[in-house]
Amino acid sequence: MDQREPLIRKVDCIQIQVPDLEAGLAFYRDQLGHQLLWRSDHAVGLGLPDGDAEIVLQLERPGVEINLMVESVDRAVARILDAGGSVVVPPFDIQIGRCVVVQDPWGARLILLDASKGLLKTDPDGNIIGNCAP
Repeated sequence: MDQREPLIRKVDCIQIQVPDLEAGLAFYRDQLGHQLLWRSDHAVGLGLPDGDAEIVLQLERPGVEINLMVESVDRAVARILDAGGSVVVPPFDIQIGRCVVVQDPWGARLILLDASKGLLKTDPDGNIIGNCAP
């Protein structure tokens, strides 16, 4: 059996819905000690000290999501389909690149994203001011 290059590169973030960003910050930043990395009107990113994955507190989608980084969303879709998976939400643009929601053959949903537009660039207060070069 030939060894294929792994599709999933790393965990990008764990997204957690909160009812209010300031309340979420009061808990995860102020009480649990996670450093603010960036913020927008609908989400904030907090650091995890032993890696570069983030906790993202957000207002838009219920529950908890795990976002997985891939080199290219479009190539990842082809590999998922070839392997017997399916696309739940077709690829779409996000600020740092592209995203897709896929499903493995047993029904587990995976959120895959790439950073083809570059990671977030922030000011000293963590406000997003653009993207770093990819």
